[in-house]
Amino acid sequence: MRHAFYLSYFLLLSLSLKPNLGIAQNEPPAFDTRITAIANAPSAERIEADIQTLVDFGTRHTLSDTASTTRGIGAARRWIKAEFNRISAACGNCLEVYEQRTLVPSEGNRRIDTPTVVVNVYAVLRGTKRPNHYVIMSGDIDSRISDPMNRTDNSPGANDNASGMAGVLEAARVLSEYRFDNSILLAGLSGEEQGLFGGKALAEKAKAEGWNIIGILNNDMIGNIHGIDGVIDNRTFRIFSEPNFQDADERLRTWRRYYGGEVDGASRQLARYVHRITQQYMPQMNPMMIYRLDRFGRGGHHKPFNDAGFAGVRIMEAHEQYDRQHQDIRTENGIEYGDVIKWVDFEYAAKLTGVNAATLASLAWAPPVVQRVDIGGTVEPAARLEWIPNAKNDVLGYKIYYRLTTEPQWTNYVWVPAGKTSHTMTGLVVDNYNFGVAAVSSLGHESLVVFPSVVLRK
Repeated sequence: MRHAFYLSYFLLLSLSLKPNLGIAQNEPPAFDTRITAIANAPSAERIEADIQTLVDFGTRHTLSDTASTTRGIGAARRWIKAEFNRISAACGNCLEVYEQRTLVPSEGNRRIDTPTVVVNVYAVLRGTKRPNHYVIMSGDIDSRISDPMNRTDNSPGANDNASGMAGVLEAARVLSEYRFDNSILLAGLSGEEQGLFGGKALAEKAKAEGWNIIGILNNDMIGNIHGIDGVIDNRTFRIFSEPNFQDADERLRTWRRYYGGEVDGASRQLARYVHRITQQYMPQMNPMMIYRLDRFGRGGHHKPFNDAGFAGVRIMEAHEQYDRQHQDIRTENGIEYGDVIKWVDFEYAAKLTGVNAATLASLAWAPPVVQRVDIGGTVEPAARLEWIPNAKNDVLGYKIYYRLTTEPQWTNYVWVPAGKTSHTMTGLVVDNYNFGVAAVSSLGHESLVVFPSVVLRK
């Protein structure tokens, strides 16, 4: 009897020592079956057909032929535009299809030896509630071989980056069957191999026209499963993200030094979002967060958006095969070089397209982020958070996420119903955790997490 008494006592004591974080009320559902359908919808057969079509243009080098109807980047981009239009016709003209043309001078550009018009092709599935809020998926139209200036020899670019471009087209087909609150923009960007010119042009347009970009998912090489490291893996993929924006001001740098947030910029929150959606709707996949802008010493078309202050990540295969990147097509010492279609795994590309489509759908159905999050708790046994809702938020409530400062993902949350704009979690030492707030719709779709930027004083 005495043992039973002590057991009951210690159970009560342990419960009394737990932090008082709040009680969940009226939480939304954890899953939206539409996103499950979207994640599983991409077709490996259609992706294979699109990659083959792009490869059959011979070369898609930025400086290649633009007049031919069968060869060169001009023929490729016209086919992409026609494909967007065909998809749009099938959904009752639900897509707005555009070309963006930008003249790039040769002066000061070491990979542009003659003034060149770089052409992006993109389609917009316009949002029904917030048409000027965009979530973007991009792939690259252009290709190259060993000499970055070789515009005449065959440059199939099957994996780099016909796979990403085919994924964009397939995502357009899948998502065109639905309507979303926010706009989805599906882009084929040009000039990547010559200096990220297409991404720069679109980011500048977005900035000049006041687009509210929620995030950009740059897909660059999503079709290789046989790595140069000897690993064969058709489940794992990488999400590259930089921690903070390059244009952070002195106040923000000081804030991060004293209050944390060195790995909590908007691009890193977008990467965590992709990771979470993958685990939620595609548990067979293995998302791999990489805390780096891009591969070591390299770059991609999300960088110009980061430079412009927009959240952007790169999604790509986990195990690269360098013999099949930027290589003349040849065989040397029994090794086959060149980015040809026989090395592309179409099922894997379809899975990564599903990752993109599910993420795009979730963000496109999500409410806007909260405008600002304030935090307090210095030398207090509590974490106090306040936030300013977006004026147009259509939310059921908010999730206050928190994690130990050494944890890469948000591991815990407290649910706060709509109408409240503050919450105190007693018994939780603010020093040991990072916090953020996401707005949540009635169907469970979450905005990106917003990290605190103002300190609450007592």
